[in-house]
Amino acid sequence: MVYTGAPQNIQSFYKFTDDCSNPEQFESWKPKIKAYREALDKETLKEYRVDDVPKNLDSEVVNTVEYLNTTKALSDREKEITNTSASELATKIAKAEISSVEVLKAFAHRAVILQQFTNFAMEFFINEGIKRAQELDDYLAQNGRTVGPLHGLPISLKEQIGYAGKITNGGWVGWLENIPEEDATTIKVLKKLGATFYVRTNQPQSLMHLDSNNNIIGRSRNPYNSLLTPGGSSGGEGACVAGRGSAIGVGTDIGGSIRAPAAFSGCYGLKPTSRRISCFGGVSSGKGQESVVAVCGPLANSVEDIELFMKSYINEGKPWDDDQWCIPVVWRDVAKPEPKEITVAIMYDDGKVKPHPPLQRGLKYVKEKLTEAGVKVIDFKPLEIEEAFELVNEMYSCDGNYAQKEMIRASGEPLLPLTKWALSFGNGDKMYTASENRELNYRRDALRKKYNDYFVKEKVDFIISPVNVGCAPVCIEDGIAGPYYWGYTSLFNVLDLPTLTFPTGLYQDPKVDVKDESYVPRSEIDKIEQDKYIPELFKGAPICFQLTTRRYCDEETVAFGKILQDIF
Repeated sequence: MVYTGAPQNIQSFYKFTDDCSNPEQFESWKPKIKAYREALDKETLKEYRVDDVPKNLDSEVVNTVEYLNTTKALSDREKEITNTSASELATKIAKAEISSVEVLKAFAHRAVILQQFTNFAMEFFINEGIKRAQELDDYLAQNGRTVGPLHGLPISLKEQIGYAGKITNGGWVGWLENIPEEDATTIKVLKKLGATFYVRTNQPQSLMHLDSNNNIIGRSRNPYNSLLTPGGSSGGEGACVAGRGSAIGVGTDIGGSIRAPAAFSGCYGLKPTSRRISCFGGVSSGKGQESVVAVCGPLANSVEDIELFMKSYINEGKPWDDDQWCIPVVWRDVAKPEPKEITVAIMYDDGKVKPHPPLQRGLKYVKEKLTEAGVKVIDFKPLEIEEAFELVNEMYSCDGNYAQKEMIRASGEPLLPLTKWALSFGNGDKMYTASENRELNYRRDALRKKYNDYFVKEKVDFIISPVNVGCAPVCIEDGIAGPYYWGYTSLFNVLDLPTLTFPTGLYQDPKVDVKDESYVPRSEIDKIEQDKYIPELFKGAPICFQLTTRRYCDEETVAFGKILQDIF
């Protein structure tokens, strides 16, 4: 069955007038795009590539993870290294049981093959990474100690995070000449902790899609099913980490941009509470916007690796020494709780857009496994979903899309379909007054109070909910498979609650997860999302959910995440 592309009535949703593109102006930028792509190709080392990449990546389901785990192009030793947790690798490197150089080379080799299948990377600098790894090995040999807790760990970076001396474009063509003179705070911190860098990853035009596609290098693919998107805006990170092209990845999130990529590609991802991990020094259209702020956080293949990143970054990295916006509060040691002492509320449906069949099956499985483990499980009836959805979308665009349009106008690049959708959030081109923006903030704080009261008065420890309407959506070149609806993730951005995406070990099965043809959509947006579900196209997509708790209880979220990891 062929996916038919964008809904026919999609333009009726658009709320912007000036599309800020200029075809004639864009022509002058095409040589710069060509040069950028040529540099990426050159640094995608030929000695690491394979010759048997399928030609049908965009027409048939190809499971890249399965290929990477079975190909003889990677040695058994390389597979062993790349399938080892970051926490264990850090221990082995510190004991000189394995070198930083060997670890870097193994991940870089796997990342290059992964790139051939998924197009997840915007920039490789592998030889530079190897040089850094050798310096770390030399330091350990000479001093008998590591530089820091992340010594020798290969870490991938979302491209928008400012990197000194390297183009940092954030997915905007007009920023292809932007070369920061100074590293972003997060890169400074990770370097100090001993990380090695060698790859920066893809993101969408505008940074406001849950599908990583731009006019610079194009669209990324999902590592479990090449027909699907790895998400956005940290979609390249999701594909990289889930494909084990890096030990830990770093992304950002203002509406689901860590959690959706983690869920779509089947790994863990933490959206921390704001002001714990620095976003300073990145390329963004949201500068100065404090109503619903972006956060930076890790993606990894285990909860222990999420904890390693957070604890190391905060306690030893001390980001507040470089970025005063970060709060000087250490990461607390919180033990795994006893399951019988925990109450979890499950959101099966937010009442606005119904989750697809794989997620409905997955939530029943989650309830069953939690109950078996001794966790008290109750149903969660969402609070003020319509208010939260309208509020966050108004906050996204309360400058009338001025910043976004100026960044696009710099090159005149054409608007991608999902950028048009993003420019239509809230009231589109309407520019809010200071008083109107303050009213949004007042409504936001009232909403946060209601959810905090729920946790306290109902004695609920965590909420588990879908990350999106379904598994990773289909990605196609000529239309938009979405996702359009972000309500399941953006809810926790407006509430500023720490949220951890976790895999269940389940995957979509077309024979089991059949479409409910009797369901009558509640609204136009619900119909759009339901029409997208064609079971045959989603084969093998990971089924993941998100775990949420109270503000600044990030440590408790990670601690209970270890229980979920044990259960699933």
